Amino acid sequence: WIGILTLYTVHKGQFNCPGGGLLHSYLLVLLILLASIICALSALVYISMQGTISNPGPRKSLPKLLYTRLLLYLPEFIWAVVGAVWVSDSSVHCEKTVINVIIGTVIASWVIIIFTIIGVLIVFDPLGGKKTFYLTNSANRNLESSQSGQLLYNVKNTATRVWEKRIRLLCCCIVQDDDHRVAFTSIAELFRTYFSDTDLVPSDIAAGLTLLHQEQDKMESCPKEPEEVLCHSPSSRVTDDLDIEVENAAHYMLFAAAAYGWPYYVYTNPFTALCKLNGDCCGSRPTDSDITGSDRHNFHFGSILKITGLQYRDFIHISFHNKIYEIPFFVALDHRKEAIVVAVRGTLSFEDILTDLSADCEDLTLEDVLENGFVHKGITQAANYIYRKLINDGILNQAFTIAPEYKLVIVGHSLGGGTASILAIMLRNSFPTLRCYAFSPPGGLLSKSLADYTKHFIVSVIVGKDLVARLSMPNMEDLKRRIVRIVANCNRPKYQILLHGCWYEVFGGDPADFPTELDGRNQDALTQPLLAEESLMVHRSPSYNALEDDSHLNSPPQYPHLYLPGKIIHIVEESSSRRLCSSDIKYTARWSNETVFSSILISPKMITDHMPDVVLKALNSLSQEHGSCISC
Repeated sequence: WIGILTLYTVHKGQFNCPGGGLLHSYLLVLLILLASIICALSALVYISMQGTISNPGPRKSLPKLLYTRLLLYLPEFIWAVVGAVWVSDSSVHCEKTVINVIIGTVIASWVIIIFTIIGVLIVFDPLGGKKTFYLTNSANRNLESSQSGQLLYNVKNTATRVWEKRIRLLCCCIVQDDDHRVAFTSIAELFRTYFSDTDLVPSDIAAGLTLLHQEQDKMESCPKEPEEVLCHSPSSRVTDDLDIEVENAAHYMLFAAAAYGWPYYVYTNPFTALCKLNGDCCGSRPTDSDITGSDRHNFHFGSILKITGLQYRDFIHISFHNKIYEIPFFVALDHRKEAIVVAVRGTLSFEDILTDLSADCEDLTLEDVLENGFVHKGITQAANYIYRKLINDGILNQAFTIAPEYKLVIVGHSLGGGTASILAIMLRNSFPTLRCYAFSPPGGLLSKSLADYTKHFIVSVIVGKDLVARLSMPNMEDLKRRIVRIVANCNRPKYQILLHGCWYEVFGGDPADFPTELDGRNQDALTQPLLAEESLMVHRSPSYNALEDDSHLNSPPQYPHLYLPGKIIHIVEESSSRRLCSSDIKYTARWSNETVFSSILISPKMITDHMPDVVLKALNSLSQEHGSCISC
């Protein structure tokens, strides 16, 4: 608007060129139109800042302003067309500067219109009020009647289709087959189940996360209760076992990281990796090892050689083949530890993400486990794929023919860690001495019976507040409830919460002490949900009901509690700055149990603690510290 006003003021008396009359009218109307849009947007911003997340009363005039802005898109679109016509008119011979400015104005108008349309398509909820109306009243409705049941079914079906279309749109760049279509439907059902019972927008969730983080930091700064403090020092035998496992984990983490290939190598060596790979990887492929899948210029294989320090002849099989439920892996001889290592790659592609999100449960029956166990469906299918390759294609037979006295070790990070764990369960009967090291595996992986069974041969390694190690549907439901409760209780406007949260995350300081609706309420009232909370949580989702209500205990929920595999080594920072700028970080490792990871912790490091280079750095630090203690 300022640019157009400046142009109009500077060239006010110079519109007598051919086409200048239309230009004069165009600029005048555009100034008025843009001023109207600015006023509408300013009013939208001002009204949006009123009230709190759970008190929308002061914002009741917002829909009218929104529709007013929507109506202004019609003249904006018409005037963008008029500008395009004027610019393309060959009979116009006005000053070149004026024409260039008008071209820029027209381009900017079309860009704004196109991006607005895309934004609406992404965030618009086609269900609208139907979802809230039917789901809010679902508890009071007589759903035995065919009409009410059909209406509720239609709403759920429509919601699933909406999520499926969004997922297809996001994955439009990958070739889609029957497996993809099944996965899309399963993931859409998961998202529909999770999001159907809340009335939260993304900025509400961001505000809730920053409030939870500050609340969590306040709790961590408080002195611990006596029962939370370890009352006895661990025995020397347990400490020795831990030191041995940490040293082994540090060694095998190299193989798990190497499975990522050149992306990991370039990420950890940004200035020298490409030069080294270009120098070493342009030769012909080695013939001693069996390589499948695409590896242009041998960059993947070259990176694996660099990271592990192995020779060409040490590799039995390498697969770079990647589809949904089919992830890359390699089998190599580790002469230092006298082991045949199966290393499984973690998440690195859209197909891997679809495998991660296929979070339905399926049964995994084993002869030596008393009861059937539940496992993560997508990761189990990936483990089945590798199992068939190893056994049916004779890869393990070939490896043990070369090194019959070696033991079998399976490793992986993230998705690879989960797949390695389930693969180890499948191979346990055939290879009783098998060991598995799962680095940062997903939390929702195994049922309690299977998790206990794996404690004899699987070691999981978790660093800090790793998000993925705490990811499960019950934990996500718990996080949702915590977000709803904390934003419902906070009586500050959302923009204040977000501004203070951004400052806190970037620069630190003291956690916010925002007054809440809970202030002044007696202890008995704290057990009752707030009206604001009930308005934000339309109804409890089936999976959450199954976790809390006694009436549902007899029937298994759609997403039951799943746990991390094996014995768990939890590595935490002993002394460092809370911010990421600290260069001197000391770590401590301790044996932990699955209950420690039953809640998602909010932290700036919840993502970085999951990264393979951070895990490897922590393990190397602990291993070197133990080695220096032994030498002393």
